[in-house]
Amino acid sequence: MRVSALLVGLVAVTAACGTAEAPSAEHHSSSRSPAPTTLSAAPVPPDARVGALFLGGGELHTCTAGVLDSKGGDLILTAAHCVAQDVDTTFVAGFKDSADPADVWRVDAIYLDPRWVQNQDPLADFAILRVARDGGGTLESESGGGLTIGTTPKPGTEVDVTGYALGVGGGPIGCKASTEMVPGGFPSLPCGGLVDGTSGAPWTTGATITGIVGGLDGGGCDENISYSPPFDDGIVALLARAEAGGPADTTPAVFDDDC
Repeated sequence: MRVSALLVGLVAVTAACGTAEAPSAEHHSSSRSPAPTTLSAAPVPPDARVGALFLGGGELHTCTAGVLDSKGGDLILTAAHCVAQDVDTTFVAGFKDSADPADVWRVDAIYLDPRWVQNQDPLADFAILRVARDGGGTLESESGGGLTIGTTPKPGTEVDVTGYALGVGGGPIGCKASTEMVPGGFPSLPCGGLVDGTSGAPWTTGATITGIVGGLDGGGCDENISYSPPFDDGIVALLARAEAGGPADTTPAVFDDDC
């Protein structure tokens, strides 16, 4: 779920991303013992409202994002640690194996919570991105609708999570599990197999996003349990600012988790 080392490499050598072999999705040990789980993510059909995020202008997808229901129909939601300054970023909704050029949307603006800009607070590990393409139209209409932003789920709430493992090609993986809450205010989700690349993957109940893979330790140091930043007034204010089309934010170049 962490992409910090990858972002460092992309900032330095973005031109090499299209041909480089995909990094392995290693997970580092954590001082916290992983929660026992019998659930595991498995391949699922693509959802047109969820897609893969590509950093570096190549074929390597490194994170996941969800299409938002917004006034302009051109916003997506992902984890703040998934984006970096001066790295070309594109998005493909409902990605499966490959994408036609007409399905590729470039990220034109990044909106971040002030807490993330100032000190990369994991409680604000969410970002809203504005996208566009040369052929015009809106992403939301092309996706058949967008997802609304809800509030942090109560413990025991069953959610679906869909994301993309770090790599080239392939399709989405998904899991359905009940949320828990850990100290510090981070919702958690016990499900194995949500590996690197699933950062930003939306937690949904119907058409509402109540969390994303991110937050504590960039989403978690062990693939058997994932975290989300809490959805509070900060994300509501961020959506309003993105919809208003105000100035974009300067993105920190590197995110360093504790894994």
